[in-house]
Amino acid sequence: MSPPRSIRRMRFVLLVMLLLIGIVNYVDRSTLAIANHSVQDEFGIGPTEMGLLLSVFSWAYAFAQLPAGGLLDRFGPRKVLGGGLLLWSIAQAFCGIAANFKQMLFGRLFLGLGEAPAFPGGAKVVSDWFPRESRGTPIGLFNTASTLAPAIAPPLLTWLMLSYGWRAMFVVAGLAGIVLALVWFVVYRDRKQLSCEPQPAAEPVSVREWLGLLRHRTTWGMILGFSGVIYSIYLYLTWLPAYLESERGLSVADTGIALIVPYLAGTLGMLAGGGVGDLLVRRGVSTMLARKVPICGGLLLGGLCTIPVAFTPSTALALVSISASQFFMNSASAGAWSLATTVGSERITASLGSLQNFGGYFGGAFAPLITGIIVDETGSFVLALLAASGIAIAAALSYAFLVRKPVGIPESAMATQSGRD
Repeated sequence: MSPPRSIRRMRFVLLVMLLLIGIVNYVDRSTLAIANHSVQDEFGIGPTEMGLLLSVFSWAYAFAQLPAGGLLDRFGPRKVLGGGLLLWSIAQAFCGIAANFKQMLFGRLFLGLGEAPAFPGGAKVVSDWFPRESRGTPIGLFNTASTLAPAIAPPLLTWLMLSYGWRAMFVVAGLAGIVLALVWFVVYRDRKQLSCEPQPAAEPVSVREWLGLLRHRTTWGMILGFSGVIYSIYLYLTWLPAYLESERGLSVADTGIALIVPYLAGTLGMLAGGGVGDLLVRRGVSTMLARKVPICGGLLLGGLCTIPVAFTPSTALALVSISASQFFMNSASAGAWSLATTVGSERITASLGSLQNFGGYFGGAFAPLITGIIVDETGSFVLALLAASGIAIAAALSYAFLVRKPVGIPESAMATQSGRD
């Protein structure tokens, strides 16, 4: 049965809002990568210190995931996601007026804290508003922000930086987020406010129940596996501009243009990862297996595609291989977020998603730092790229062999919960 028009309309509005929030989220992460050389020159720092600036965001983001999921499940996306958006946007603007390395480090820390509820919050919204068997597609659409923004950001941010300076670039991005936060507070509504259907009262997730999630092997498989997804994606997100300029000899302007292709490939991967999972579920494949196919396949193929990047002398072939890796790794990312919305009950969606994201960004936080150290020591990105390839393949094995059973609900019950509009 088709849901009421008010529900369909609100689903569309919320998806648009989530996409915009996700784009601002990733634009804000991209600013430092675009301003990498300018910030190093102004503050007198080297690749290792820049690696620390890039990594501190991810460490703060990772550890803030732990309370973010429980807060989202308890207080809802309107308050927690909106508050996080406001906090990180203020921090982003502050980075634009930072006077030294320590102040920039402080701003990046709060940027990570504020951004923590964004993607678990999106998963919570999707689980509240969409039926279980059809969540892959909206998850994929929402998560295209993580690839659309890096595709949009390089030419836009490069233009802003070259025209007005890197500081103005940070401030403008922060102001855009503040405006979007105010719109979110006005627009967002809980489903029960628009639906006439009875809504079962759900007990808030307790600390004991949240800790109980860590007793499941599936939870640990998601935590460990997603670290490989984010390590590979974040390596490219944070160091790709510098790699193309120093290793491949592209100018700043040419780099801004060249970055568009890999991130557009990643956007297609996001859509494919969510859509393939939904298609397999509709064709009778078990929910667990259907969600794991794009994850494991994406990690394996993405890891393998990274190897030619390290060795080819051709810049064109390197860009093709990077684009293929982005397609498969982002397919895995969309599959992982779809898994988080279906592997447990709706009450714990944000908690599971944030635990998985914690693993992703705790491991992923080392990507920019380790890459910076390797480049400092060897003068090349070769070993850094090979390490990312191995980590991605290991992550595929984690999802394949540890993620085997639903968390907190019998597998047979997963199908019966999918009939809700």
